[in-house]
Amino acid sequence: MGAQDKTPHKTPSRLLRGIGAHATITEDGFTPGAWVLSIGGAEQSHVNLAHPEDIFYEYLRRIGNVLDLAAPAGQPLRALHLGAGALTLTRYLQATRPGSKQHAVELERELLDFVLAHLPLPEGTLLETVIGDARDSLSNYEPGSFDAIVLDVFAGADAPEHLTTPEFYAEAAALLSPTGVLLVNVGDDPGMAFCRRQIRALQEGLTNIPGAGFAALAEKSMFTGRFPGNIVLAATAFPWPEEWTAQLLAAGPHPADVLTGERLDVFASGS
Repeated sequence: MGAQDKTPHKTPSRLLRGIGAHATITEDGFTPGAWVLSIGGAEQSHVNLAHPEDIFYEYLRRIGNVLDLAAPAGQPLRALHLGAGALTLTRYLQATRPGSKQHAVELERELLDFVLAHLPLPEGTLLETVIGDARDSLSNYEPGSFDAIVLDVFAGADAPEHLTTPEFYAEAAALLSPTGVLLVNVGDDPGMAFCRRQIRALQEGLTNIPGAGFAALAEKSMFTGRFPGNIVLAATAFPWPEEWTAQLLAAGPHPADVLTGERLDVFASGS
């Protein structure tokens, strides 16, 4: 009975030769119309094809909340995604800001082909895909080309070194519009040493943008440094709006915290 009565479904799988691991797409057993992308047996992305405006992963929900503030509701954004995954945020922007012109850079061609073959994008999505290195791809675009840039490639302190430097962040920030926002997902181990270094690198990289704003968003306990997990870093090409802090705290997921100003500097200097 129950699960035993269900007709079994074949699980799509593809070998990602670049990293020597298999990618699989499996049904979310709890949410109809939702799917999970795993790589090497580890869950990487969650996509709700029926409701792409719903974001399951906490850190992606926080990124989505910032994207909600990046322009008036419903207004299209020009967005660059460095690290494609299952294109969760691409789908989110199309659902919440139809007509957004988006670009996605992915190092693994097999992964992008696999995702697009089995998890189709919402109708009307305007997406240009690029196969290559996240930093190398920046030279494809003119300064001021994007209202939002999302970097989601880090896997802790073993992240590609050339994507962790102030110079990289400066190159990325140069592509932002005057109202643009740069978002970085940082996964880290207890102590958050890598995350703290990335905050400092991000701040240094944007020193040539007068009045640039900075924030870090996460579940409140993450800022104690006692747990592994994800912290989202945000940088704006303008002073960080205090009303954004209040709106992001209210939006959650809860319990939420948003570090800015002195609180952010104290956290960044902790390791």
